[in-house]
Amino acid sequence: MFSIDRDSPVALADQIEAGVRSLVASGQLPAGARLPSIRQLAQQLGVGLQTVITAYDRLVAAGCIDSRGTAGFFVCEQAASLPDAAALEAGEEQEPVWLAQQANEQRPGVLLASSGGLPPSWLEDAVPAAVVQRGLARSSAGMASRCPPQGLPELRERIAMLLRSQGMAVDAGRVLTTYGGSQAIDLICRAFLQPGDTVLVENPGYFLMFGRLREAGVRIVPITRRPDGVDLNELEAACREHRPRLFFIQSTLHNPTGWGSTPANLHRVLVLAQQHGCLLAEDDVHGHFHPGTPTRLAALSGLDGVIYYSSFSKALSPALRMGYMAAAPELLRQLLRQKIYTVLSSAALNEYVLLELLSAGRWRKHLERLQRKLLAARNACTRQLTQAGISFGTPGEGGLFLWGRLPAGVDVDLLVQDAYRQQILLARGATFRADTAPGAAADPHLRFNVVFSQQARLADYLQSRLQALASGRTALSRVAGDSLKP
Repeated sequence: MFSIDRDSPVALADQIEAGVRSLVASGQLPAGARLPSIRQLAQQLGVGLQTVITAYDRLVAAGCIDSRGTAGFFVCEQAASLPDAAALEAGEEQEPVWLAQQANEQRPGVLLASSGGLPPSWLEDAVPAAVVQRGLARSSAGMASRCPPQGLPELRERIAMLLRSQGMAVDAGRVLTTYGGSQAIDLICRAFLQPGDTVLVENPGYFLMFGRLREAGVRIVPITRRPDGVDLNELEAACREHRPRLFFIQSTLHNPTGWGSTPANLHRVLVLAQQHGCLLAEDDVHGHFHPGTPTRLAALSGLDGVIYYSSFSKALSPALRMGYMAAAPELLRQLLRQKIYTVLSSAALNEYVLLELLSAGRWRKHLERLQRKLLAARNACTRQLTQAGISFGTPGEGGLFLWGRLPAGVDVDLLVQDAYRQQILLARGATFRADTAPGAAADPHLRFNVVFSQQARLADYLQSRLQALASGRTALSRVAGDSLKP
């Protein structure tokens, strides 16, 4: 039938599987042909029964052969090859969900200059295979383990310890695990918002959250974000006029600008929220990247009227999809109910692996390395993009993002379209605005991911395009339009 090579580094079961596939592909084993029994093939090749069983099981699972009980194994009819299906697009080009899809699909050759995450090479050593094995070994039930809906008690205590180190008076009972920051936003919407409610958001702010709020049928009122925090005059006026139910705010490493907030600004936000009965949802998903010890609303308030949420996905592993929330018990109970309704509980494997990482001290060392690398990347990116013609009024306090301004007269929409045709993904400033309306002036900003945007390819592209635009807007249309032709 075929032979095997005992000196080969390829496993015997793999060789048997490949041998059968080869005979089927060449027609020597046509559709309907009966294969030797497990015992017969084991005797012919001089291998154990389990080796043949493993190979046959894989072939059955792949649809190459069929098991017919006591009759034996037979070659299946080979389905005609189908053309590759085109990937579904979640939205129109440059729409928020489209941008998120492009960044996460990581298509070959595309420079994710505005991505919201780190490249795989920066995270590949964060969760070694041995840690996964040790994490799973923590549970006596192994892969049959169930996870309590609120999260593993030991993991919640580790997260509470992390929060206490940031100045928050939190115990394990005030912590809820989630599938990252996106689920935290969804749970808040489900638990506390009704159609017609008014919700305050920062402007600019996190674009996917805007879409989730619109789906909830609420009224969105934007509050201008400044380098030192939100515009307090606008906030006070909005509270008086609209009686908002909730305010989503990023006090640390604001997305997309990278700006922080002063303690005085945050204290005033708390006072206004308490005066007007407005619940605060503090997004700290990017806070792990901060090189210092910033002030957070959750710490100032003692979680009084504040729901805090963050995530390990961006800084540690997008494969784990682990996040967490902290709130007073009366608020957390409503969030827990919504988690049970929607997903019941988190994945026990993910939680055990994260517990092992936090317990072994790998998380702290990993963050220290990331922060050093991010600082170097920010410096290189700022220098290169400034030379290319991008200006940075207030660069931010650290983290992943730079909020860069294009020269006057540049059509930002046309530029991002042209860049995508050159396989460079850029996100325009208007994407991050909650108040964009037809006929409004275009936002001249772009969000840059400092890791991807330090590549010379981006600076070279921008420099050549912006130099060509020196003669005016007409030149922009001509330069970009040429590359947009099919």
